[in-house]
Amino acid sequence: MYEHMVTARRYEERLQEEYLEGKQPAFDISAGPIPGELHLAAGHEAAGAGVCQHLRDSDTVTAPHRPHHVAIAKGVDLKRMTAEIFGRRTGLSGGKGGHMHLFDPEVNFACSGIIAQGCPPAVGAGMAARRRNTDDVAVAFLGEGAIDQGGFLESLNLASVRDLPVVFVIEDNDWAISMPKERVTDVENGAERADGFDMPGTRVDADDAVAVYEAAREAVGRARDRNGPSLLEVQVHRRMGHFMGDPQEYRSEPDREAATQRDSIERLAADLRGHGVDDEELEAIRERAHDRVEEAIEWAKDQPEPAPEDAHMDAFVNPPSGVTDTEPTFADTGGEER
Repeated sequence: MYEHMVTARRYEERLQEEYLEGKQPAFDISAGPIPGELHLAAGHEAAGAGVCQHLRDSDTVTAPHRPHHVAIAKGVDLKRMTAEIFGRRTGLSGGKGGHMHLFDPEVNFACSGIIAQGCPPAVGAGMAARRRNTDDVAVAFLGEGAIDQGGFLESLNLASVRDLPVVFVIEDNDWAISMPKERVTDVENGAERADGFDMPGTRVDADDAVAVYEAAREAVGRARDRNGPSLLEVQVHRRMGHFMGDPQEYRSEPDREAATQRDSIERLAADLRGHGVDDEELEAIRERAHDRVEEAIEWAKDQPEPAPEDAHMDAFVNPPSGVTDTEPTFADTGGEER
């Protein structure tokens, strides 16, 4: 778990550096090697590592728009994930999905930028496991700002009605984009949402990877033993803005400072030292993680960009006849706009 968490933290630190290249001093979201938005999950690492430690490749995981720590813990190919984020042809989805729409069928991982969107597919994966008569489970990660979404509540209901092997994991970082949690919902403890759907609900009040591991062991084990779904909420902390370039003017300095001081990685390192792991071994883990991240980023940057003619590949519907032909000149259209 420590190695997954260190890898995720370093990965996002490096993505932050790469993302900001060419976007300053006047922030230009389209410039630089990573175009578009980028949502980082520094401070969330314990949730991904503690839960995914109980999973195998055949289990399904869906994540929200802040997915990297979960993807790393689930075993998503780091090089191809990085190439996807950089928009390269060898990325997980050919460079077309970007960081909010990662998909790796080798380990059954997917994510989406749509709030609570991963909950229904996780329920579908649970139904599929039941129909196949396997003990595979599905896990849906979401933020606390999504617990009032219909997709989440309907998924809880269907998972409970069908007694499906699904675990819903709420990552509570206190902020629904720029809105504090208490202004979004009157439910202080999101795990209490489980009460209305006849399933167990558990909250881990600190971003402690060991505590998350213990809570997830019970929830995942319950699902794998065909005892139905569970809801787990984990207190995490958002160390950065909602997205890169977010000035965070809505957030007080004490709140931002508190988030950086409550570090789940340092907490787990202290636990490991207490169990006889020395600093030399911890440093070796960190170096291994840093080397892996650097190798993935350098590999991704060397990969080719998608060809323009690939734009219509992998689409649900074929383009209209002639769209992929050479674009006509203005004169060819008889003076009309195309």
